[in-house]
Amino acid sequence: MRQWAPWFRVPALLLFLSALTATFAPPVPTARAQVLIPAEALADEHLLEQLLLQGQQLEQQRRWGEALSHYEQALREHPERRELQQRLTVARIHFDIGRRYGDSSFLASLIRLSEQEALDVYTEVLLKIQAHYVEEPNWHQLVQRGAMNMEVALSEPVFVERNLPNAAPERIAAYSRDSQRTLASRAVRGRQEARDMVASAASLAAQQLGMSPQAVIMEYTCGATGALDEYSTYLTGTQLEDVFSQIEGNFVGLGIELKAESRSLLIVSVITGGPAQRGGIRAGDRIVEVDGKSTNDISTDTAADMLKGIEGSSVDLVVVSPDNNSRRLRLRRERVEVPSVEGVKLLDREQGIGYFRLSSFQKTTSRDVDAALWKLHHEGMRSLIIDVRGNPGGLLTASVEVADKFVSAGTIVSTRGRSPREDFDYKAHQVGTWRVPLIVLIDGDSASASEIFAGAIHDHRRGTVVGQRSYGKGSVQGIFPLNVSTAGVRLTTAKFYSPSGQPISHRGVSPDIVVRTAAKPIGETNQPPADQDDPVLKAGLQVARQQLSQR
Repeated sequence: MRQWAPWFRVPALLLFLSALTATFAPPVPTARAQVLIPAEALADEHLLEQLLLQGQQLEQQRRWGEALSHYEQALREHPERRELQQRLTVARIHFDIGRRYGDSSFLASLIRLSEQEALDVYTEVLLKIQAHYVEEPNWHQLVQRGAMNMEVALSEPVFVERNLPNAAPERIAAYSRDSQRTLASRAVRGRQEARDMVASAASLAAQQLGMSPQAVIMEYTCGATGALDEYSTYLTGTQLEDVFSQIEGNFVGLGIELKAESRSLLIVSVITGGPAQRGGIRAGDRIVEVDGKSTNDISTDTAADMLKGIEGSSVDLVVVSPDNNSRRLRLRRERVEVPSVEGVKLLDREQGIGYFRLSSFQKTTSRDVDAALWKLHHEGMRSLIIDVRGNPGGLLTASVEVADKFVSAGTIVSTRGRSPREDFDYKAHQVGTWRVPLIVLIDGDSASASEIFAGAIHDHRRGTVVGQRSYGKGSVQGIFPLNVSTAGVRLTTAKFYSPSGQPISHRGVSPDIVVRTAAKPIGETNQPPADQDDPVLKAGLQVARQQLSQR
């Protein structure tokens, strides 16, 4: 098991929105209290309606990746709104189904597994949840979420085309009613009862729809992990390989990070030395065609999956730059080394202010940070700025190792789980500690392992944290390969706490110096801006210069 603070989304389920209505009775002579609705509340309700409307439009166009991103961002701004959480859940299920049915490793497993073996996969997943998940599982909820997965799957074209090519809609509707009635009539109090319920649902689908029981069982399996929290999930064989590649710091691909946006694939960042950079692709470009398929004709999720392939194979792209110039490229998929330390340099040579950016925490990060520190030391570093803005996380141990380079004693982070095996206090070691004055830059996209690092620096008063409050992802995930299938699960196994004992979840790390920045325009990447246009970096430089002047 690997500990991972990740960097890394139907008719019966339609959300019915009730408009706010007010019925005013005629005035009566007796005194009555007047209820006034604050203008701020009305504005908030109007904003919520707009957010839901925008999400509904993305859903109607089946742009599930974009819908997922939309609801995630909306929930960060309005975490108390259940309507947004409901839509996020449905969008995530649609998105995950699309990814699974575009994944050759998952499709191969549907063919290879027998019904009994599929049930064994489900049982093994439940066993791992029972043994490792941070909270005691609610077995009935896990089965309910599996039923919800099935309900959404029955409205998803890729699922229906593969599993129910000739089923009449009325037969599908009848199956949904019968399976829901069965679930409502039976309590699920443990793993065996959950297995029995899923076996019944699979048998019912085979009888009424002629569907493969394995397809039903796997939806219940994926639903069980999805019911736990937003970070726990079932990993197909390919996804499991991708996770381990991220841990190792290399993968086969084009060397780009993307996100779906406006019926295209926006290039968020490009890895130095990778096939994409050598082909002239830059952050801010958009991919609008993959192997002759326009992103207007296929979903962006499908287009993104088409970029994957074996090492040495090629892919044809049409790329549009920010100034709307388009060009055709053929890129070769290669093994790409992902740097976790970037931009190592002296920002102010006269005063010796060093800088580097930590983009992720992986196996090579500690070694890469050592190399950066010694390079800057030989160039005359007297102060250091470490930038973890946009850093979504990675290995817990890597973040501890980096913090340990600057914190001489005490706790760096504590983890607490349901199992005593997950309770651990990670301590600093005095040997090898760098004493250089330190500034850490964070933002709302600094999450997980980067929050462990920033929280340790902040709580030990080892440096000055500058920027905006971090994301607030304070949980640890374990990666568990399955024995029955060449797949795995990612499960939240513990919560982590900063050295002062503060939980990171939903709180984040608050900077010592807050720097307000303008909201990002649509299409802007998560890459930090150029030095001259970067108010957070300017504030960090100012702190470094003030500290040096006082020494």
